[in-house]
Amino acid sequence: MQVPHIDPEWLAYFNPHRYVKEHIQVQTKRQEGFSLIELLIVVAIIGIIAAIAIPNLLASRRAANEASAISGIRSFTTAEAMYRQTIGNGTDYAAISQLQAQGMLDGVLTSATSAATAKSNYFYAITLAADLSEYVVGAAPTSTSTGTRRFSADTPAVIYEDTSNVTTVPTTITGSPMGN
Repeated sequence: MQVPHIDPEWLAYFNPHRYVKEHIQVQTKRQEGFSLIELLIVVAIIGIIAAIAIPNLLASRRAANEASAISGIRSFTTAEAMYRQTIGNGTDYAAISQLQAQGMLDGVLTSATSAATAKSNYFYAITLAADLSEYVVGAAPTSTSTGTRRFSADTPAVIYEDTSNVTTVPTTITGSPMGN
């Protein structure tokens, strides 16, 4: 007795796994990329996150710039006190160039005398009395987006903050004393 020949394609038609394979193939063909709606939703979410994060980032940057300026003012007042007690014979204060020449301040801070050479977006100036017995050191931001306050200190080394005329370096004590 001879066994009838069974066509394998015909046998595969009755295979229960055939439906699953065809169904998976159909699904994978449909999932080749993202739809336009999905991409728009992702872009909208990124936009919302950016709208929340960017103002906080700018405020943090401004606060860091102002903290650096306060530190710079403290460095100037310390250098002036050292200069007066050593080279100034206990009576004279110095200009920025003299403080740098004596090695009392670094070149980065002493070269920050204009908006083009600002350190942490602040620039500095020292105003000396005619007899060199008093000084005022001031710091101002290069723009209102990089700082909202200007700072100054005088002979007693009290640091003052001021929010008026912000981008001009103060040559006299202005504003109110900070909580030194």
